Formats: sequence, structure tokens, C-alpha cells
Amino acid sequence: MIKIEMLRSFSVVARTGNLADAAARLGRTQSAVSMTLKQLEEELGQKLFQGERKNLLTPVGQQILALAQQQVQSFDAALRDIEATARSPRGLLRIVTIPSATGLLVPRAVEELVSRYPGLKIDLRDAETEMVLDTLQRGEADIGIASGEPVLRGVESALLFSDALGLTCAEDHPLARRGGALRLAEAEASEFVSNNLCTSIDHPALQDAVAGAPLHAHNTLSLIGLLGQGQRVTVLPRSVVAHLPGALAFLPLEDLPVERSVSVLVAKRSSQKVIADECAALFHKISADLR
Repeated sequence: MIKIEMLRSFSVVARTGNLADAAARLGRTQSAVSMTLKQLEEELGQKLFQGERKNLLTPVGQQILALAQQQVQSFDAALRDIEATARSPRGLLRIVTIPSATGLLVPRAVEELVSRYPGLKIDLRDAETEMVLDTLQRGEADIGIASGEPVLRGVESALLFSDALGLTCAEDHPLARRGGALRLAEAEASEFVSNNLCTSIDHPALQDAVAGAPLHAHNTLSLIGLLGQGQRVTVLPRSVVAHLPGALAFLPLEDLPVERSVSVLVAKRSSQKVIADECAALFHKISADLR
């Protein structure tokens, strides 16, 4: 039988490349770690390392490493949730949302829930939409907010809001000073910066801009920093721009008529379904107030 400690030992050895460092990190002897690896290989019927030095994985070992790390991370997250639940008389509510919602909707909803349920512990995580959906389906979150209108088995989904996409740049950018509606071609000619939300919008002209962009910003702080220099532009939803720090302008794009949709999702089998439903209702109320 494969045990979680086998996967943990394998993951640490693969990352460190040697038994000595791995044993130190795991708090075990080298011989114990070596024996654990041998047991794992026997269970799998496959060699995970090339040779005895543990610094080079076999092709099978490379594939199993990714799966092992995922399982170890999930196991550790479950342990943290169990411990937090045991310490809390109200249990634990796990919320995972896209970054724009984390700053826009979550703080007010969380403060209201804390006041309604003294002793409730709340775990907050932000992630891109695909990870939000994956986390909910794995049962590792009770409620989430994601882009689009996804349909998932075992998850209730409801549209929160939709808002327009537009060109975003510093207020002193030449395109902002010019004003009026623009076209995506003008954005591409102005040192366009791609971002994760851009890549999720199914629009040919926008995808062409993304493909030709020399820079891609994975997180909001990096994106704000690049725009703040005054030369670069990107495409973002109106609601996001309205709540970003810094002097940024939102400019309509004539040839980008699509809108970004945002949905709230609740796991049907959540042990905190009642509170998760209340949280979803709060998200709807707050989003309505903000519009």
C-alpha cells in the first residue's frame, strides 16, 4: 500500500537531489528515507531514480513526482483544515476566489460573517479561475468566485455580475489624454501587456493582441507596476479598474463588445453549506451595491 509519507519522502528527495539534505528536511535518518523510497518503488514496480545518487529522475519518476506533490499538498491542506475545524466551535469556512474578487467582494462579506458567527474560522485563498474550479471539485473549498459561468457537477453556480472590458493605462498615457473610444489595434501599438484575464476571453482580436504581447503579468501587483510606468496598456474589466490603486484610466474599446462574467459557486456537499449559502447571498448583495 502506498502511504503519504512515501510520497512525501520521494518529493523531498527529488527536490533536493540527495538523501542527506532530504533526511535533514524530513527529520529522519538517511537509511530510513532510503528504505521508504525502496518501499515506494516496490509498490509501484518502477524505478524512480536513475542510478543511486538520487539526482536524476527516470521518465516515470518525473511523471509520478508531479502527482506525488499534488497529493502531499492536498493531504497537508486537509490536515490544516481538520485542525482549524477542531479548534473552532463554528467550524471552518473555506473561500477561494479570483484575485479581483478578493479585494472587491470578499472583505465586506467576511466581516459580516464573522459578526454573525463568533468563533467561525475562515480560510481565504485567491487563485485563477481554473484553480478555483479545481479546488471546489476536489472538495477543498466550500464557496468560490470565478470568471465565466461554469457548470460543475456537485457545485451550485449563479451569475454575480457582468461588466465591460476596456483599455486600461495610466491617466497620463497619450491614449487616455486623447479620450474617446479606441480600437484594439491602438492598444497593440502601445506596448500591450497581456494578463491572465485577457487569455480567458474568447475574442479573436484580443487573442491576437495577447499572442503579440512582449510581456505577460500573472499577478495584479506586477500589472499595476507596469502600467504605472506610463507607457504600457492592457485590457481589464471596468469593475476591476475602479478598485485598483494608482491613477489608472478605463477606456472603452469599439471592437471589444464582449463582457466579463463573474459567478459565485457553492459546493453542494459542503459541511458548511448553510454558512456558504449566506456568504453567497452577501456576495450578491455587495456586488449589487457596488454597481
